[in-house]
Parts: sequence; structure tokens; C-alpha cells
Amino acid sequence: MNFKLNIKAETDRINFGDSSALVKFFIDSSKVGTLLDGFYKSLNFSLSKIQRKSFLDKKADELVYYSEKGEPSILFLKKIKIDEDFTPDFFRNYFAGLVPSLKKKHLNSVHVILPVYSRFKDYFETETYFVQTMIEGVLLGNYTFDNYKSEKEKIEKLDFVFHYSDKKLLANAIDNSQKIIDSVYFTRDLVNEPAITLTPMELASRAKKELKRFGVAVKVFDKKELERRKMNAILAVGGASANPPCMIVAHYKPKLKPKRKIALVGKGVTYDSGGLSIKPTAGMLEMKADMAGGGVVLGIIRTAALLKLPVEIIGVVPAVENMIGSNSFKPGDVIKASSGKTFEVKDTDAEGRVVLADALHFASQQNPDEIIDFATLTGACAVALGLFTAGLFTSNEKLAEDLTNSGSKTFERIWRLPFWKEFSSLIKSDIADVSNLGPRWGGAITAGKFLEHFVDKKIPWAHLDIAGPSIKHESTNYTKNFDTGFGVRLVTDYLINKVS
Repeated sequence: MNFKLNIKAETDRINFGDSSALVKFFIDSSKVGTLLDGFYKSLNFSLSKIQRKSFLDKKADELVYYSEKGEPSILFLKKIKIDEDFTPDFFRNYFAGLVPSLKKKHLNSVHVILPVYSRFKDYFETETYFVQTMIEGVLLGNYTFDNYKSEKEKIEKLDFVFHYSDKKLLANAIDNSQKIIDSVYFTRDLVNEPAITLTPMELASRAKKELKRFGVAVKVFDKKELERRKMNAILAVGGASANPPCMIVAHYKPKLKPKRKIALVGKGVTYDSGGLSIKPTAGMLEMKADMAGGGVVLGIIRTAALLKLPVEIIGVVPAVENMIGSNSFKPGDVIKASSGKTFEVKDTDAEGRVVLADALHFASQQNPDEIIDFATLTGACAVALGLFTAGLFTSNEKLAEDLTNSGSKTFERIWRLPFWKEFSSLIKSDIADVSNLGPRWGGAITAGKFLEHFVDKKIPWAHLDIAGPSIKHESTNYTKNFDTGFGVRLVTDYLINKVS
């Protein structure tokens, strides 16, 4: 963490303490100069002509003002253009950038005057969520992963005080944000953890330790149990590693009668060397994050338990290391999955879909109302959609619409790719039911089509390829330094909508 944060809800009245800062937003309009002058007059501060001219320039959008005479000691002024470039992520991204910039400024408190919701209601579903995006930004901007730094900086305390006319609404937004982002933190910590420490069984241990705190039942199928259940796909991928594979099954059941029963399945490859189809070194550098799908599933369940959502969730995470050894599965092998279907191995680096075969079949056996899976499955999806967009694959229109809407709202955006039956012909095998790799073209789609073979056709199902947005990228202030936890906020919103 950058700071030990204390986020508070207050009304419009502000009482500044020593070493305080104030954040104020201005809507860019013909009146902004008059409003700026009035604001400075109310604080009894003087704004120089150069500073005023600079802030009002059409190309400028912010001003940092240091006071020598009184409190607040620093003013952060931000100009907002409400135009075609404005997004629902504006405030989240702004605060995520502001928080780390406050280090070494030795502030005790930051006061934020929230803008009026009516000016932004076309971009946010509710007033509560409008406010929530700002709280989320502060929390996301406070995230760091420095567990392995030998010299750590002292973490200073910092009060973040939000001022709004509706204090009850504000307090509710703070509570929701903290519960959701705490779970994003949990997921990010797992994904950023080096593979040398986060082995399959260690992932299972951390899941059990964390989720049991919130009443979630966690079972771990060890190698012996996987063999008993004939989960040969998981066993094949994990066979060459000194760290044995396992499968994590987390079951959240609300106290009240659940309105839905949903299965969430996440790829949990804690490290992927590519196996015998070995990756180049550059391709291995981010492979500690190949379990991001599993981390997302665990984070979503943690959030659901914290928010006490009336939905039953079964989380399934097959956890393996894809390594090289005398027990490696090989190109040309034919493997029978737990469903009884066989697949031909064309490439051992297409291992994520292999372990998900057993996991999706197990999820189908639990008779959920729907299944959603998450996987850093293909580089092809990142090539197609860029690093900040996940690929959505489903034949269910309702699932597609609802997930896409939640993605737009939370700014964890997804894009639906074609999933026509003709793509299935690209992964035919001459010697097995299906091949684990198709041709070069449409690689993300054919990977999804492979997964489709192991899902009960009667159950609505969606596959999210999160290979791009789960890894750190430069598109926002809260994704550029550490792997992101993409999907927790998106699916939490989706679940809330399902049961509201």
C-alpha cells in the first residue's frame, strides 16, 4: 500500500486540519473563470494571473496550487470536459493517479468536494455508483505489491474525506467500494505473486485460508482425488511438475434462499513454461499470471460473501504447473477427459483449455443455472482486441448482453467475438473427438470452441478470455504497474444485477 488510508464520509462543511489538501472539480464552460475566481475568494487565497491563465487555457485541465499562508496547504484543481471523450472511468482513473502522487508530500488529510451528480447522470446508472467510482479510484491507486522488496518505505496514515450533500449515500458507496476493492486486492496479490512461492497447492491453501473467513466452504481435490475422478486432462498438464496439481472447489451459499446458482470456472496455471512446446524466455516472463482466471473466481466469491449476495456460487479452479520432465504430456498424445471425451494434443502450450476441460465438466455436473469461465487463454485474443479488452464467447444472447453491460459500467470492458458452429470444423481430429489446437486463424475462437465440447449444452455458458487485460498495461493509472485483477468488479456488478 502507498498509504494506510482512512476514508470518511462528511457533508458539505469542511474543517481543514494541518497539512491538508483539497480536491475540487470544475466543469469546463464559459463560466469556469468566474467560478474559479469565486472559489479562490471563498478560501481567501490569491491566484496569480499566470496560474489563472494557464488553468483556463483550452489545452490545460489541471492545476496544483501550493499555499504558503493557510489550509488547505495544497489545492488540486481538475477541469472536466463533458464531451464525446468523457467516460464512466474518468473519476476512478483520476483518483488512481492522484493517490500515488501524494507520496512524500506528508499530508495528513485530503478533502474532496464531490461534483453534482445531475451533470453526469447520462454516464452513470445511479448516484451511488457515480460516487463509488471515486472511492474505487482512491483504493485502486493505493495498491502496490512490494512483498519482496528488502527495503520498504514507512507507510504513512492518510485521511481521505469525501464531502457530499447525501452523507448516507456516500457512506454506502464507501462501504461497497471497500468490500469490492479488498477482493480485487486479494486477486491482485495472488496474480502478482511469483510462481516459485505460489504453487498449485499454495494457491489452494491461500484460497482456503481467505475464503473460510467469510463462511465459504473450500474443498481441494489432490492428485489422488483427481485420479479417482479420472480428471486426466488436469493430471496430464501437471504431470511433469515437482509441484502436484490439484483442483479447488469453493462453495458460497447465502443464508437466505439463493435466487440463482452460478458456477464460475477459472484457469489456475500457476506457471506455464509451454511444456515440451516450450515458450521463448520473453514469453515466460508473465507466466506467473497464467492463473489470473482462477484468482478472479476466488476474488468474486470473496466479494459475494462480503456483500452477502443472495446467489449460490460454485467456484472451480484447476491448479497446475505446466513444466518439462519425463512425465510431460506430448504433442501427439490422446487424452480422455473426465467427461469421457478424447482430445488430441497438438501443442502442449495450449494447456489452459486442457485443464478447463475437466473443470467445466465438473461444473456442469453441479447443475448450475449458468456457467462463466475466465482464462488467460490465448495471445490471439490480445492481438485481436488489445490489452485492455477481454474477449467474450457465448451462444447465449442474454448472457452476452448482461455481461457486456456490466463491462461497460465498470469499465472492465469486454467484446463479443463470433462463435458460429463453423469454427468447430477447425479443431477436428482424425484420431480423437477433438484437437486442442486449430490453425493460426481465429485462435481465440477455436480455443473457446474446444471448451464448448466439455460444457453441458443445456446450461447457458460464457467464456471470457482475459489474456490481455489481466496483465499490467498502460491504458489506465490503476493498471500500469501491477497485474490487474480484471473481472472481479465486472462480474460482481453482473451478480448484483442478477439478484436485484
